[in-house]
Amino acid sequence: MSILMVTGIEGARNCAAVVAGQLGRDVEVAEGRKAALAALRRREFDAIVIDETIAQCDPSAAEAIWEHAGLAIPMQVNFALSGASRLIREVRAALQRREREQMLARRAAAAAIETELKSTVAGLLLHSQLALSGSEASSPVADKLRMVADLAGSLRQQLSSPKLSRGDTAA
Repeated sequence: MSILMVTGIEGARNCAAVVAGQLGRDVEVAEGRKAALAALRRREFDAIVIDETIAQCDPSAAEAIWEHAGLAIPMQVNFALSGASRLIREVRAALQRREREQMLARRAAAAAIETELKSTVAGLLLHSQLALSGSEASSPVADKLRMVADLAGSLRQQLSSPKLSRGDTAA
């Protein structure tokens, strides 16, 4: 993906080239609100860096850009005071923070799904065993209930086994 820099400062394209070289990402420069919104309509960005002077002089422009930013990391930087090296550090830190947050969100979602699955499987196993313990089940129904109980027990065993044995990688 890429980074969008919104600034009208002279030398922005040179700064963008340095940032692109250091971060290994495409960097597009927009000189104002219209160019930034057009760029946002064309494609997605990992980060959007708005010059602080634009944000202060035209807050509605900055707000419009943030509204159309999608999942891009919003950043506001004073290009007049920050050099390319500082901008690179800040963008790199923001991208790394986003990666960590996404990884944590994926782990939390996986844990929630796993908990929900375990609960459902336990319910299936319990109810199929309870149905089997009743003497009213006919032979074909009892066979099907045994199969459900066996499948639920097998799934429960798989869910209880260590993650590495299920093909996951250590994080």
